[in-house]
Order: sequence, then structure tokens, then C-alpha cells
Amino acid sequence: MMMRKILSVAGVLALTLTTTPPLQADGMSGAYLAGRHAAVRSDYSEAALYYTRALAQDPSNAELLESAALAYLSLGAVEQALPLARKLEETNQTSQVAHMVITAALAQKEDYTTLLDRDKEAAGVGPWVDGLVKAWAELGTGNMTGAMKRFDELGKEPGMTGFVMYHKALALASVGDYEGAEAIFGSEGAGAAGQTRRGVIAHAEVLAQLDRREDAVLILRAAFGDATDPELAQIITALEGEGPVPYTQARTAREGIAEVFFTFAAVLKSEAAGDYYVLLFSRIARYLEPDHVDALLLTADLLEGLQQYDLAIEVYRSMPADSPAYHAAELGRADALRRSDRLDQAIEVLEQLTRSHGTLPSVQSTLGDLLRAKEDYAGAITAYDRAIELAPKDTPSRWLLYYSRGIAHERSDDGEAAEADFRAALALEPEQPQVLNYLGYSLVEQQRNLDEALDMIERAVAASPTSGYIVDSLGWVFYRLGRYDEAVGQMERAVELIAVDPVVNDHLGDVYWAVGRAREAEFQWRRALSFIDVDDTDTEADPKRIRRKLEVGLDEVLDEEGSPPLKVANEG
Repeated sequence: MMMRKILSVAGVLALTLTTTPPLQADGMSGAYLAGRHAAVRSDYSEAALYYTRALAQDPSNAELLESAALAYLSLGAVEQALPLARKLEETNQTSQVAHMVITAALAQKEDYTTLLDRDKEAAGVGPWVDGLVKAWAELGTGNMTGAMKRFDELGKEPGMTGFVMYHKALALASVGDYEGAEAIFGSEGAGAAGQTRRGVIAHAEVLAQLDRREDAVLILRAAFGDATDPELAQIITALEGEGPVPYTQARTAREGIAEVFFTFAAVLKSEAAGDYYVLLFSRIARYLEPDHVDALLLTADLLEGLQQYDLAIEVYRSMPADSPAYHAAELGRADALRRSDRLDQAIEVLEQLTRSHGTLPSVQSTLGDLLRAKEDYAGAITAYDRAIELAPKDTPSRWLLYYSRGIAHERSDDGEAAEADFRAALALEPEQPQVLNYLGYSLVEQQRNLDEALDMIERAVAASPTSGYIVDSLGWVFYRLGRYDEAVGQMERAVELIAVDPVVNDHLGDVYWAVGRAREAEFQWRRALSFIDVDDTDTEADPKRIRRKLEVGLDEVLDEEGSPPLKVANEG
């Protein structure tokens, strides 16, 4: 319901015209089709290029106008989209994308009178977004009474009250009515929006203007605990000092309208509207307020989700180095580089970040993760050591640091250190399925403490019954214990859950062989071979060993390796 109300109707952000004239010129069909193909792949730069080429041959084609405008808006290039949007409206086409672009341009120019006078019949973004934009526009013209009236009328809509009151509080604070803003924040009238990070910070800044600094610190501590980051630490330090603490959230009507688009971008993101749709809102928020840190981070994250890594990296890089959120942008940039197979560059970004933000546990742990991915286990262990040293003792995810370091120790063939870390992780999170599975599986492979290993893996399966890797571990410990019949069902279930994993298929082949189902074993081994990625150096599936099993059978391979034969294990 929330999403439909924001978008007015379910298809608003499909951004289609109510009337779409057919393409006429055969000469531009290639550019049009190339643009369509690029748009489907979320390659907005290419889409804008090809749609613009097609428009050069058919400049009045409404479909091309909207498609090009949409591509430019997706790039954040509102100025390039604006003439296309205007032309669409001049030809009486109903276009939500044109409305969004023109609204953003008018707000950027602070032409609030024109924004308020726009044709009420023109296609809007949705009643709630349009209503909040108009309320802020009233404030922009100096009509505070009109703005409050619009906020109050809109707030009567079911399910909308909290969002509207949040913006009303911001509007009151923007004109210096901090008492009015606090009356809303203090009564929790701002609803869920007031409990977001930005809402809590806005409330704290409002309290600071009322000389209630201790109360401001209390609400920050209540919301975030001791898990502060540079931005929060900076605010708290300022509040505990004697210097001024300015109000920084939505200080003008233009910034208020930016906040409208960001607020609903966050709503759409939480309701899984699709990264593509959310991107349009976050792009407009940044266009109206380039320093909107949260819009910047959201935009880059959305582009990552769309696999537009170069665009994401470009956005992350635009974060000023002196911003309290600089570390967050650099962590995001490193992730985008990693996901685009530029691991060395990602590590370089993080190594540079340790020089400026090396006291942040997240920086050290992320560096450890990437060094581990590069198989630099010694470097990873050093980074995890530092992260564990820096992380507060009551950090909820502290177990993950020990778990990650344990994996690095295990990959370095230091089983004793690995086990110590896994057990330290379990001391913090006794039923954590990943840790239970990893330690249990390691014990199975080492052929020791098999009863304890079985208990651990059974607990892991109980906590995560649909994890194919964990179910595989349970089947494998039954195999190691010689309980082959019990292993079969678990291994078959594991293959159902992760059908193309080479290790799981290899394990099922071994289990089938152990119960005398040789033909099915050979079938599974062949499947395992077909799924092995030759570039994956981290897999346990050994193609040479599998081929040898196909040649002579598992019993002969175990004999060649000096391992106990299956019948001995079964008798044990």
C-alpha cells in the first residue's frame, strides 16, 4: 500500500507515455534499438548516447524524448534531461519522468511560484510526493501559513502522518521555530522517519538550538549506543563542548524538497521497489542538494546493485575527503572495485584509508576480507588483529571478526589458531550456524572430535535448514563416521539446495559409492567435474582426484592415498 500511494498507481515509475507514437524513420532504428538494449542493461551512458542519436533524426518522437530524458535522469544529468522534458510537456504528452525533471529544475532555481502554479492536471510523481513538494514550495515563497496548511491536510491521509510530520518538523526548524519542531520530534509525531539516522540527528540538532545539549546526547546514545562513526562522534563531541552546534538538516525549501525525494527513495528501497526506480529519486535528491551525504551513498549503492560499477565508483569518489562520511564512501568504492574484478585497486583504496581512518574497526576488517580473497592470509590476519583490538567489547558483530580471522588461520594451515578463533566466536554467539558449520566441518576433515563435530553441525542445520553447504557438512560427517545410509539423505538434500556446486556433487558421489550405488556415484562425479571452475583456486573439488575415482573407483583411490578403506570405516 505504501509504495502504491507514493507512486500514485502501480505503473507510474514504469515511466511510459499514455500515448506512444510509433517510430517512423528507418534510418534511426539502429540507434533506437541500441539505446533500448543499453537501457535494459542499465547502461545509462550508452542509452543516452544512442537515444540522442536517434532523436537527431526524429526530434519530435515522444518515445525517444522520454527514453532519452530517463537515461539522462538516471545519470543524474538533470540539465541535459530538462529540454527533453519541456518538449514532452509542450506537446501535451503525459510523462512522469518529464514532471520529475521539471519539478527538480524549478526547485533548483528556487522558482517556487511557477512550481506551485503548474497545471494540476499534469502527471505527478504521486500524491504524497507532490503534496510534500508543494508544501515546501509554499515555504519557499514565504507563505508559512500555506505551507503548514498543506502539511496538515496531507497528514490526514492514512499511513502518511509520520512522514508528513517529519517534514513539517524540518520545515519549522528551517525557519527557526525549534520549539515547534521539538514538539513533533519529542512526541514521536515524526513516526518511523524520525527514528532514521537522519531523523535522530535532526532531532539532536533541534535540541541543541534549544540549549538542551545533554538531552541531544542522550537521544543519540539511545539510538546508536557506543557504535559511533566519525559523523556521530563529531556531533557528540560538539554537543559536549562549548562551541556552536548548527542545525544542518533541510535548511531551505530547496533542501527540503531534496529531502522529500530522499525520504521516499529510502521508503521505496525498503519496500523492494527495484534499484532502478529508487535511483531516480536519489538522483534528484543529490541534484537539489549535492552535499546530501546519504543521497550520495544511496545513489552509489543503487548503481552497484545495477552492476554499474564505474558509475558507482564515480559517485563514491565525489565524497569530499573532509566529510565525516568519507570512510563510508571509500569502503563503498572498494566494494565496487572488488565486485568489478579489480581486487588490487580495491585493496589499494583500503590501504590508503587505513592511513586516515585506521582506527575504525570496519576499515581494518574490510581490508582483512579483501586480503583474504587475494589469498594474502598473513596480511589478512594482521588486519583482523587490528580490527579485534579496536572493536568495542560489546560490538554485536565481534564474533564475525574472530570467525573471519579463523578462516585466514585455517587457510594458512594453522589449525590450532583457527580453532581458537572459531571457539572464541562461538563463545560470543553459541548458535551461530556459519561458525558451527565451519568448525564442525574442519574437525571432520581432521578426523577428530567427530561426535562434537556432529553435534555442532546438527545445531547449524537446525539454525539454517535451507543452507546447502551446511546440510552437506551434516552428510559428510555421517560419511566420516561410517554411517553411510544416514549420509545419503542429507547429501541428496544438499544437492537439491545447491545443484551445481562441484564439492557437494563430489561428496554425493562418494556417499553413493559407499552404499554400493556405483553407477550413480560415477554420474555424480562427472557432474562435479562439469561444475568445476578452472579459475577457482579455493574449491575443495580436485579434478585429478575425481578423474582417478572414475578410472579405478573410490576404494582404490583411498588405498593409493593411504586412507582407511570404506569397509574399515563402516565397521568402526
